Amino acid sequence: MRQQWDMLIRRGLVFDGTGEPPVRQDIALGGGRIAARGAALDPGRAARVVDAEGLWVMPGLVDLHTHLDLEVEIEPGLREVVRHGTTTVLMSNCSLGLAYGNQRRDGEDPLVDCFARVENMPKHVLRKVADRATWSTSAGYLRHLDELPLGANVVPMIPHSMLRAEVMGLKGSVTRDPSERELRRMEELLEQAMHEGYAGFSTDALPFHFLSEDPHRRKKIPSQFGSYDELRRLTGVLRRHDRLWQATPAKDDPAKAFRNFLLTSGRLYGRPLRITAVAALDVASNQSIRRLAILMTRILNSRLVRGRFRFQALAAPFRVYWDGPVNPLAEEIPVLRELNQLDLEDRNGRWALLDDPEFRRRFADMWMAGKRGGLDGLRRRLRLEQMAFDRDLAQMIFHSGCPGPWVGETFEQVHGRFRRWRDDHSLARGDDEAEAFARMPADAVREPGFMLHLFREYDLALRWWTVSANRDPDVVRALLNDPQVLPGFNDSGAHITNMAFYDGNLRCLKMAQEEGLERVATQVRRLTREPAEFLGIDVGRIEVGDVADLAVVDPEALRRYDSESRMQFVWREDYPHEQLVNRSDGVVRMVFVGGRLAWDGHAFVDEMGSVRFGRALRHRDWYPADRAAAGAGGEVAAGPTD
Repeated sequence: MRQQWDMLIRRGLVFDGTGEPPVRQDIALGGGRIAARGAALDPGRAARVVDAEGLWVMPGLVDLHTHLDLEVEIEPGLREVVRHGTTTVLMSNCSLGLAYGNQRRDGEDPLVDCFARVENMPKHVLRKVADRATWSTSAGYLRHLDELPLGANVVPMIPHSMLRAEVMGLKGSVTRDPSERELRRMEELLEQAMHEGYAGFSTDALPFHFLSEDPHRRKKIPSQFGSYDELRRLTGVLRRHDRLWQATPAKDDPAKAFRNFLLTSGRLYGRPLRITAVAALDVASNQSIRRLAILMTRILNSRLVRGRFRFQALAAPFRVYWDGPVNPLAEEIPVLRELNQLDLEDRNGRWALLDDPEFRRRFADMWMAGKRGGLDGLRRRLRLEQMAFDRDLAQMIFHSGCPGPWVGETFEQVHGRFRRWRDDHSLARGDDEAEAFARMPADAVREPGFMLHLFREYDLALRWWTVSANRDPDVVRALLNDPQVLPGFNDSGAHITNMAFYDGNLRCLKMAQEEGLERVATQVRRLTREPAEFLGIDVGRIEVGDVADLAVVDPEALRRYDSESRMQFVWREDYPHEQLVNRSDGVVRMVFVGGRLAWDGHAFVDEMGSVRFGRALRHRDWYPADRAAAGAGGEVAAGPTD
């Protein structure tokens, strides 16, 4: 009869998310919530007791930038984030999402058209999701999410590109301006969504983002066609409801970005608008991006402007994988975009381009820009180039789909050996490399010819990677520690063979650990309570009565964790397609979502993906006062957690 709790976690070092120093405590869970906290709780009152001696216990982590809208439809357990201690994810970023279902009308397929190139998702996966997205309203989407057996809490937003397509049709949204009636309808739909509990709204202005289907392959996604007046009117809806605007800025137009972000100003508009933007990156080819991001942040949050603005910073080297010439960074460069806009299956189309003399000339001009002196050369030396991809063979590493001796080597090493091999064939490292060198044309002695040959010879099978940003860990640490920047931009669920930062929150904690427990406490706050409060959602806390979303971390395993060496490609039968993921097994010893044990450090519980652990969260203002006071958002799983 004494038993009252489902679980007792004993003797853990508890970081409560406030930023205060950790304390050694017991935490009891019952009915899906935190039932008690104290120094020596009675184990006899718990159905199950686990020993957390030597471990860190903290609120479940928040991932501020994901595109898991798609994955949650195929695998609602969201295992790839939960295994790293993340229990809440913000979806529908960069103006893309499923708020209005598949929006298939008049022969258009906006979900496939918008997502395929922007988020580098295979079209067959997107069509599979679109077939399931049968709702047609933002309210219907929330009802659908409420019914899924979620493994983590999800926070959807209203995506601008899909809102425009809903009102104007996809074709209209990228070929003409909206009428006044259509603008009012967009405002009405956004207003309606705020009343339904949506946490915010997302837009996009990055130069990488294009549609994937004819006849619009050369068009950017709908959000990029919105005028400043349209943006001002729509964000005015957010301001009235105190909701979030997630934005990606016009990277190459700082003045435009600053004008748009001035919409955060409480002084100019009477009430501050919450804005989070991606991203404060230390881009290797352009150092001004990081500096401008921080300067802009200081101005927007100043007393003069009175904004509520946060850039996000990635806690990892920005390692991106390429499949031949295909990669999101390539979309910024017109000559590479020609290769990227073709369907992945269209190898003949890529060959035709790669064999075209005019294309080869333009490719060579692009590749050598800044490497021959002149004004472009000065920009390159000063690291002020416009292109995010720096085209440095010394920073490009072979991964697979090439002769065995090349794997793990830089393009510079292989290219240099080829040049020497032409005079001394004994330098080839085995028959495989000798045959590969023999197939290279004479113009491969120069960088452009070498690259063009690799793309033609190996096509998408050639997998290679480069780190295009965040090469200096000290600069990354400074960004993560900046109180006006939030850790984020993990891009979880997107670019499934290009990048993997699902463990970005763990990487942030690892860097904090190097500075001591005080910094860890600060970063736990910035990965839990602080982003939750900025979003206006009730997670990130472990006070008595709060929903029991918890992560238990082994600090010694975290200290040893090398994320860069733990990236791997896995086959996802549920897609079906391969995916680049992280494996931090053993670092996160337990994850609880809604009071249920979801992950035990090495495996998921059997119910994961079939039983509801997480919730579809609304903004806290949507909930009745009594439920909000209890830390809710909806019904919470109860009962035994084993």
